[in-house]
Amino acid sequence: MTDNSRSSQPPWRIGEGHDTHRLAPGRKLILGGIEIPHTVGAVGHSDADVVLHALTDALLGAIAAGDIGELFPDTDEAHRDADSSIFVREAVKRVREQGYAIANVDCTIFAQSPKLSPYKTAIRQRIADLLELPLDRVNVKAKTGEKVGPIGREEAIGAAVSALLYLRQGAS
Repeated sequence: MTDNSRSSQPPWRIGEGHDTHRLAPGRKLILGGIEIPHTVGAVGHSDADVVLHALTDALLGAIAAGDIGELFPDTDEAHRDADSSIFVREAVKRVREQGYAIANVDCTIFAQSPKLSPYKTAIRQRIADLLELPLDRVNVKAKTGEKVGPIGREEAIGAAVSALLYLRQGAS
């Protein structure tokens, strides 16, 4: 029999999240809560922010709480064109309810274009604000698709996020 009480909670937990969306004209490109000027944007039920979707999944995964699609299904009209920060806030709430705090997050954005270097600091700051973390505990990297596959052909955009949690003192 497994003891599921808080006293059996591990002091550290790690989660990873990944998201990919098609790109199309007529949509905004939102990455990490920041609107990025571009000729195409991500297609999705909400604002299609691949970074915040992957972050939500990383946080939920770390506490074994399912995924973004279970919490916010794309069949629910309440989430049409929703700001993805609401998904992150809900995941953070659940992390805290389990007695954990976020140690750090590491994000990688996969996009052939636009070049994201000018926006990485703003994306980091927005994520740090959402997670209530100091900026030095949030990292954002950008990688191209090297003109290979859907990302390289500029048909899609993706993101991967790792999140490390620690058990808050007194929460065991």
